Amino acid sequence: MLTRTVRLISAMALGGTVLATATPASAANRNGVCETGEFCYYFNSNNQGSVSDFTGSVTDYATKQPSCYDFKGPGTGKGKCIKNSAASVWNRSAKTVRVYFNTGHTGKFQDFAAGARGNLNPTLKNQNASHLFLTSAPPTGCKSDGTDTRLPTTILVYRKSANRVERVDFKTYVKNVLPNEWVSSWPGESLKAGALAVKNFGWYWAMRSNRKTPSGQCFDVYDHTSSQVYKPGSAKPATSAAVDATWGTRLTRGGKIFKAQYCSTTTACGNWVTGDWMSQKGSRDKARAGWSYARILRAYYTGIAIGS
Repeated sequence: MLTRTVRLISAMALGGTVLATATPASAANRNGVCETGEFCYYFNSNNQGSVSDFTGSVTDYATKQPSCYDFKGPGTGKGKCIKNSAASVWNRSAKTVRVYFNTGHTGKFQDFAAGARGNLNPTLKNQNASHLFLTSAPPTGCKSDGTDTRLPTTILVYRKSANRVERVDFKTYVKNVLPNEWVSSWPGESLKAGALAVKNFGWYWAMRSNRKTPSGQCFDVYDHTSSQVYKPGSAKPATSAAVDATWGTRLTRGGKIFKAQYCSTTTACGNWVTGDWMSQKGSRDKARAGWSYARILRAYYTGIAIGS
């Protein structure tokens, strides 16, 4: 096993790319002091206890020494891994930073604006697994930052049974819809076609935010079959892989994101078969016959362009 010194020298020899994605062992700028430009976790509430400081995003903090990101500053918690152990933060960077419940920047999250101090909310206190420096301020209220050429970062989901609206990370939303609308054991090309339909449908409504709950809250989509079935924590490896594989692809008609609708079979769609609907089981059967996801989509949605 290489010593820490040898590993550092080897990393430096590989060039700037390795240094730009420094591992916990080689991140030299983490000194346990919350300095200008950094995002900092504290072990205790109200910015008390040991500090763990960051200058960039991290997808997984790890859970064991010596490889984990740990609390480095003096005080309670020093030396402990920060994953699922932080209680408060201070964002001294110039960007909004989003703290996530899950690794890989997924699951429930809490945003901290540039300069903000605060405690993690009850969902995330001692349940923090990753964080992301956002390139722009997240939307608030009924506003979306999505356009016909840019994905929305979040979507407003009306959780009808709980009678509340949740702002959900958009990719997390898509990954937790697809396995409830497509069967995860279906062929990969069918899942990719489904991933694009689910994404486009959500994208279309996220740019509108024109619905209201009985109490007057705006939202984009229902969490049930009136829109798409969204179940937090339901993502499956096969469906998530399909979402990842097509994330940089969009479906447009006349340069605009269109409402890509779907139903179980062509028969079930009935009179709705107008070039705006895809058969879910039909996508499965076509994929089994060797069709690509692009060919499947063009067979159901008329006049579309598939591109980045």
